[in-house]
Amino acid sequence: MVAWRGWCISALVLGVVGLGGCASSGDKYQASRYSQKHDSAPSLAPSVDHVQDAVPMPEIRTAAGNKSPYVVLGKKYRVLESEIGYKKRGVASWYGSKFHGHATSNGEIYDMYAMTAAHKTLPIPSYVQVKNLANGKTVIVRVNDRGPFHGNRIIDLTYAAAKKLDYLGQGTAQVEVTAIDPVAWQKQNAARLAAAEARRPAQASAVNAQTTSARVASLPANTYLQVGAFSNQQAAEHLRDQLIQWLEHPVRVSPPGAATSLYRVRVGPVADTGQVSKIRSLLARNRLAAPHLVYE
Repeated sequence: MVAWRGWCISALVLGVVGLGGCASSGDKYQASRYSQKHDSAPSLAPSVDHVQDAVPMPEIRTAAGNKSPYVVLGKKYRVLESEIGYKKRGVASWYGSKFHGHATSNGEIYDMYAMTAAHKTLPIPSYVQVKNLANGKTVIVRVNDRGPFHGNRIIDLTYAAAKKLDYLGQGTAQVEVTAIDPVAWQKQNAARLAAAEARRPAQASAVNAQTTSARVASLPANTYLQVGAFSNQQAAEHLRDQLIQWLEHPVRVSPPGAATSLYRVRVGPVADTGQVSKIRSLLARNRLAAPHLVYE
């Protein structure tokens, strides 16, 4: 697990504060930002067998998370202009419940049950395949965060991704990280994606027939799904206008505030996990990345 992932990382990447602010207040803010002092797996350690790999798709890149160069712990990093052709072997770590629900470097909300990752130099967002060299297992994750900044580690995976690669217990693993060209991936997997889409209605009907009220959990009144975060207001409003055509739920753009300089596109409020699943399925059918739960 990553040993240092402070507010300075997000602040530097997002440009929320200057370099001096991180140097002087990082430790103090680090202590107050998180409710846990040390990272850990979730207490109940749920199964992640149902969690699917991230689906590579072309996405518009913004300044969010892509400040370059940036400095962390006195070391300068430069974000790559493109992920195409990137392939590297090294140590992977993972991060979990301490950071769950907090903002990543591009303003999205970290979900330890999603298939995402942190990387020091790949553009955000990017998609990569990560292979555990010890057992041959692979996953596809979406890079939406910066790190890890500890030792010689090259990538930091979510709890779910690390569990699928079977290295939770030891904390780290030797892996091979290979960047994915989302356009080429979509072409290569078009037939499989179409077949999966054709099966979806029948599968959904079967699931709905078995669903009971006990399996649909209520959510707090202030729960929303964040679909995107942009430094450009027009880009956020364009996505909002698209979502309004597809969804029955209200969609709005939350303006920048004290904690972020981004325009955040949010759907909701959503009342329960059933509504969340329906919205996520609809967005997936329209080739949009999975949204994250946020609370206002």
